[in-house]
Amino acid sequence: MSSQADVEADRGFHVLFVCTGNICRSPMAERLARAALGAGSPIRVTSAGTRAAPGLRMSDRAREVLVRLGGDPGGFASRPLTAELVVGADLVLGATAEHRAEAAALCPSAVTRVFTITEFAALTRGVPVDAIICHRDPVRRARALVAEAGARRGLVRVDQPDIPDPYGRSRRAYRVAGRTIADALSVSLTLLTRSPAS
Repeated sequence: MSSQADVEADRGFHVLFVCTGNICRSPMAERLARAALGAGSPIRVTSAGTRAAPGLRMSDRAREVLVRLGGDPGGFASRPLTAELVVGADLVLGATAEHRAEAAALCPSAVTRVFTITEFAALTRGVPVDAIICHRDPVRRARALVAEAGARRGLVRVDQPDIPDPYGRSRRAYRVAGRTIADALSVSLTLLTRSPAS
């Protein structure tokens, strides 16, 4: 007979990144996370925007930065954030506190699994490595990481919860946003992909 943990592992894990237009910050985060997790990962990564028009490609400057950071912008199309997307996500990471609030408002019961990208990084930075990598299955690791982050909410100071929107700004603004996203994601992605033996 299958345990609850087996059932949860079988259904996978969905990370949803959220920004405003879904053409700059959240697509960069989505594609950087996908690149780090690798093909065939049971952790599914998507993105959406609170004010997004459907079907737009990633902004040119976001694409440039993404490629430099090792991500693939190919085939991306923007989409609006919906309650159904939030309900179906196991972890929602907003670019700003406003995005976090808007996602939680669409599904109040999801509030325990909604964070900003940099907040989640700050909360998971102090998680004992052994508490996560003891789980060999990536889905169980991801669920354990969200639980650990939630337990630390309010106990860990997050100095910069927001990633400024680079849209319509300089190439440097895009580079800063991309680097901030990559640095924040590296904390949790390292825990999710690290070998138990390393």
